[in-house]
Amino acid sequence: MNLFEQVQFLFSSYNIPAAFWVNIQLTFWAAIGATVIGTALGLMRVSPVASLRWLGGSYVTIFRNTPLTVLMLFATLGVWSQLKIVFSQDFPTNFFIYASLVLAIYHAAFVCEAVRSGINTVPLGQAEAARAIGLPFLPAARLVLLPQAFRGAIAPLGNVLIALIKNTTVAAAASVAVETSSVMRAMIETNSNMVFLIFMIFAIGYVILVVPVGVVATSLSRKLAVAR
Repeated sequence: MNLFEQVQFLFSSYNIPAAFWVNIQLTFWAAIGATVIGTALGLMRVSPVASLRWLGGSYVTIFRNTPLTVLMLFATLGVWSQLKIVFSQDFPTNFFIYASLVLAIYHAAFVCEAVRSGINTVPLGQAEAARAIGLPFLPAARLVLLPQAFRGAIAPLGNVLIALIKNTTVAAAASVAVETSSVMRAMIETNSNMVFLIFMIFAIGYVILVVPVGVVATSLSRKLAVAR
């Protein structure tokens, strides 16, 4: 077979677009979860309450330094297998939810640091002015700090999203069997004479997913940067 026929054979034998769609869905749900958890942790890291700062710092230290594969295996072999916590009676859906949660929990540590770095770019005088007019910490954070912090943290948040897209391949460790790395492994096992072509197909697929995110993040970072 020539190159065109090999590509046609692989795409007709395996549902490669569907595998990428699973990774996109994992990215979407994990990004939402990581943003919510990471923002809360970022506020805890700058909170005036020492115990909250310690709790936020401990979370970041633990999850940022733990391999994602270990967390995936702990979720399936420990939480699901031993504690019998089930999110859905449908096995693929159950493991998809597990993988999304683990990805969200893991990347929340990085979102937290991005948000905290954004908060640190807000001049101290603005926080003091918010307190001077009687705003408690949370309203001051919601109305004054976070809007500027997110504008200042677009670039690092874009980097976290790019890392999240690529890390969805680790979902195979949580028994998500139809995402890209699982499909790629199955293709290589049965078509070992096309290893280079299979690798190039998935590499190009991830480049197509990742490059636009980087371009948009860079563009937004420049447009929405807060002038000091």
